[in-house]
Amino acid sequence: MVKRRFPRPSELAPLMKFKKPTLNAKKRRLQSALTIHDLRAIAQRRTPKAPFDYTEGAAEAEISLGRARQAFEDIQFHPAILRDVSRVDTGWDVLGSRVELPFGIAPTGFTRMMQTEGEEAGASAAAAAGIPFSLSTMGTTSIEDVRAAAPEGRNWFQLYMWKDREKSMQLVDRAAQAGFDTLLVTVDVPVAGARLRDKRNGFSIPPALTLGTIANAIPRPWWWWDFLTTEPLAFASLSSWDGTVAELLDFMFDPTVTYEDLAWIKEQWPGKLVVKGVQTVDDARKLADLGVDGITLSNHGGRQLDRAPIPFHLLPEVVREVGGDTEVHLDTGIMTGADIVASVALGARFTLIGRAYLYGLMAGGREGVDRAIEILGSEIARTMRLLGVTSLEELEPGHVTQLQRLIPRS
Repeated sequence: MVKRRFPRPSELAPLMKFKKPTLNAKKRRLQSALTIHDLRAIAQRRTPKAPFDYTEGAAEAEISLGRARQAFEDIQFHPAILRDVSRVDTGWDVLGSRVELPFGIAPTGFTRMMQTEGEEAGASAAAAAGIPFSLSTMGTTSIEDVRAAAPEGRNWFQLYMWKDREKSMQLVDRAAQAGFDTLLVTVDVPVAGARLRDKRNGFSIPPALTLGTIANAIPRPWWWWDFLTTEPLAFASLSSWDGTVAELLDFMFDPTVTYEDLAWIKEQWPGKLVVKGVQTVDDARKLADLGVDGITLSNHGGRQLDRAPIPFHLLPEVVREVGGDTEVHLDTGIMTGADIVASVALGARFTLIGRAYLYGLMAGGREGVDRAIEILGSEIARTMRLLGVTSLEELEPGHVTQLQRLIPRS
């Protein structure tokens, strides 16, 4: 029989150490976020529905995005044991210069709509972490202001070719003059995808105040306070717009762009050139033959063609076909450091995060972006240690098995 007694005060003391409370509300909520999914939950509470859904949503039934994320969940790691993993190196060279982590911030449009610090928060956080930041043609901070926010950072400029070619190349010239080292040409948007959440929300630039948006704003006054008391929304690439996002994209983007146009752009740009939006092995081969410095396997975060190929599934075959000629990067669906480690193991030289970065931004501005990078970086290092590797160079296909649910019928 168990004998019971009253504990002595000296025995209780070690059990009753109270943690000093964090008085700063932003710091407290960011410290509570242990994963990107936690940051997403905070972002959803703090951001009105229309801008949050613009970040969260994809095209049509959102099947492409769901499949991309499922592909990362459907992997099996193969760890080695009894290795000295006391120190790990999470960086290496990408496009000729070192990065401290094998991911960077993807180009995102309308970023200050999600949180007023916008691209300046992303660029400065990326520079502090030693990773690249990509400014979108549809970004809401100018090329020059991004450069000022991160003068020592690796800044990339993402180009959508417009119908007005002269204005497109003026942007390219500005990026070169501002010291941006890489041009990221996105090629999977001949027209805008059917982003149904945005249509249902009436998402427009600038935001339209309706009874619905006002009701949705009541529990989120800080977002409206930030939005209304800071500089009006401005674009990196045009002076103003008054209409829906889909109307803007279809007005601007050129559906006639070809490989010949890409070769012409390459001749104009003095730095590295990466093509984003590659979804077949044949196109990867054509681009490698054209002499681009890198290709990014991406289905635009599921925001263009629904039921598009899964970039992570394409990765091994594309690396076998062109990996010796050009760097292969990966985008779409990344939510954890383990996703990034698996991508590197299967041959990706680099990866891009979009939504994961924006969740951090919406959760806490610059500090939220720092937290998102910190979470992913710690997950990368921990996954590497648990796999028994100490550098990215040691990762290889034998560390990962892709488990496929979707098998093509013969």
